[in-house]
Amino acid sequence: MTHSTWPRPRAAAAFWRRNALVWRRLMGPSILINFGEPLLYLLGLGYGLGMFIGEMMQMPYLTFLASGIVASSAMNTASFEAMFSAYTRMVPQRTYEAILATPLEVQDILAGEMLWAATKCLISGIGILAVATALGAVHDARALWAIPVMFLTGLCFAGPGLVMSALARGYDFFNYYVTLVLTPMFILSGVFYPVSSLPAALQSFVQVLPLTHAVDLMRPLVAGQPVSNVPLHLAVLALYAIAGYAVAVRLARRRLLV
Repeated sequence: MTHSTWPRPRAAAAFWRRNALVWRRLMGPSILINFGEPLLYLLGLGYGLGMFIGEMMQMPYLTFLASGIVASSAMNTASFEAMFSAYTRMVPQRTYEAILATPLEVQDILAGEMLWAATKCLISGIGILAVATALGAVHDARALWAIPVMFLTGLCFAGPGLVMSALARGYDFFNYYVTLVLTPMFILSGVFYPVSSLPAALQSFVQVLPLTHAVDLMRPLVAGQPVSNVPLHLAVLALYAIAGYAVAVRLARRRLLV
């Protein structure tokens, strides 16, 4: 039997709606988890450390940090949704098996997962951006352009997260990805300090990391500064999303034997 790699929009939207209806009953704890930790970083480091740093890259450190936190929050929200939540639906709950008895196929389900993960990025990211605005970290209406960048960043990290879910044999497996991939990106990709302060070899390395490009897009938008290399940043984020999705579909089919 020949399978298509690419999803059908209406079918993917149906799975997205299914996840949204389930989440609506659990939205309180979910919002607290996705929103609380970035807010603590913003308040604790933005104000506490910002008092000593002052300005960084021609902007207040609170603004510098807020833009990085918005980007890293999108990374974490999408990754954890595509790993822990999607894996729960795929394996312990066997939700995928039940849905595959309907006209939906694997590619539709995973596309819906990616859309839902990106939607959750918007929910948490817009909240963080609103708080940053209230704290005085946002000075320009161009910060609204960060919202579609949040969504693309969510798609970018949801794809690799679904690859991990398709490979995982248990929840502990995700610790490897969090420790070896997400945490280094969080530290090295310019969230807390400029990438230019790293050694030259490390600067070259972080340019292949998607979070670096998400931060480079969001930071000038939040700070009201000119944005450079937009096609490159968008292309890198889109490439990670598409490649992650394609690999995840193949691995999920193998796992689900369809």
